[in-house]
Amino acid sequence: MEWKPQKSIAIPLYQQISNYMKKKILNGEWTIGTKIPSQRILAKQYEVNRSTIVTALEELTADGLIESNAGSGTRVINNTWSLLASTPPPDWISYVRAGIHEPNINIIQKINEAETNPTIIRLGTGELSPDLLPIEQMKEFLKVNECETLSLGYEQPKGSLELRETISQNLKRKGIEAAPASILVVSGALQALQLISIGLLERGSVIMHETPSYLNSVHVFQSAGMKLLGIPQDNERSKLDSIGRIKRQHHASLFYMIPSFHNPTGTLMDEKRRQQILEVCQKESLPIIEDDVYGELWLDSPPPNPMKANDKQGNVLYIGSVSKSLSPGLRIGWIVGPESVIERLADIKMQIDYGSSSVSQFIVNKWMKSGLYEDHLNRVRVELKSRRDYMVEILNTYFSDIAVWSIPKGGFYIWLQLHSGISTQKLFELALQEGILLNPGSVYDKNEQQHLRLSYSYASLVEIEKGLKRLSELINGLLK
Repeated sequence: MEWKPQKSIAIPLYQQISNYMKKKILNGEWTIGTKIPSQRILAKQYEVNRSTIVTALEELTADGLIESNAGSGTRVINNTWSLLASTPPPDWISYVRAGIHEPNINIIQKINEAETNPTIIRLGTGELSPDLLPIEQMKEFLKVNECETLSLGYEQPKGSLELRETISQNLKRKGIEAAPASILVVSGALQALQLISIGLLERGSVIMHETPSYLNSVHVFQSAGMKLLGIPQDNERSKLDSIGRIKRQHHASLFYMIPSFHNPTGTLMDEKRRQQILEVCQKESLPIIEDDVYGELWLDSPPPNPMKANDKQGNVLYIGSVSKSLSPGLRIGWIVGPESVIERLADIKMQIDYGSSSVSQFIVNKWMKSGLYEDHLNRVRVELKSRRDYMVEILNTYFSDIAVWSIPKGGFYIWLQLHSGISTQKLFELALQEGILLNPGSVYDKNEQQHLRLSYSYASLVEIEKGLKRLSELINGLLK
């Protein structure tokens, strides 16, 4: 525990300790079944007398938050994630021998290969253009001052304490209270999902998600033996009355969501809807994975606070990252959740890669603490808004008779729906021959044949106009 009571202030030490532990429980960082360290260990950690610890624990017991039993120690009375976190470790040897990780679908393999071609116009790529990355500033940041400490060794299992402290402070701006101990630094959001899939779930578990979904474009859960179950989006996003029924009918284990600037549709869930879904999932004991990697890339106004900000039962695992906002190459993201879950995932991560790059963690921490990260975000938002508006202008010029779309309020994507019944797979192949790279809707829903995910984050303005104009010609050609 990094926290210690302050002996210099007027609040009694036992009260400080009681308040701290109560906050951990009420914020959902310590869930039902979490074992409280012994009085002797707590006294040593907090550097107080044992009698002080006894008084603090008596207060928590009186509040009905903890319970002591002879032989089993003192535990929190409150739960969800701890049941999932108690599953046995996966059988890694059988995984290796069976080679169960499914390959990318064929079209994704073609996209990955085409993205290595510097001459191609990338209208579907979900990352910032090299022009928007702070390359020159990054060069300066790589110069370490004498007063700074750069580690080239392994970091703690949960990641750099300094970075986790900085992330903890930044999360407060979004209304999320999370101590460094409840944060795990990971190598991007995709690794976060991988750790969850193999660290918390049994094979055969059912993962609910909104459809279309980013989850369908990767095989992280499927390759771990999970089943994906889509809930169609309506005008108000996920239907509330469907969540509980589907959860019970299919024995679903988790609900994966991207409330802010959804991938691939670009939609933004309003505050009321977030609260309603959170309440339904809490009622159904259905944990939520909240993917918020696009949350800082708002273009018109900030989005509502994440669902995690209102989660007082430890029901939400929150995922953040700098891959979409600062640099995909740094490979730094984070998971926020109950300590029992974070410790389990940290243990699994140590087995996989022994921790994310210490150099990358040093750089991200330096960017965030300096204030330059926020300055960079402001510049990126201005540029992305300009690119979004320009793409919409081009769509109005060339696509008004052949497609419909909504204007996203943030993120990277426009979900373009074609009027015609042409094959988006055939369109993808024709466009690729013309040097234009698309992301068909079938990548995100195998039954989807009407949509394209367009991205305004990577291609230049010249490329956006050239690529979309030629794309409209190809579509009109297929209609003849």
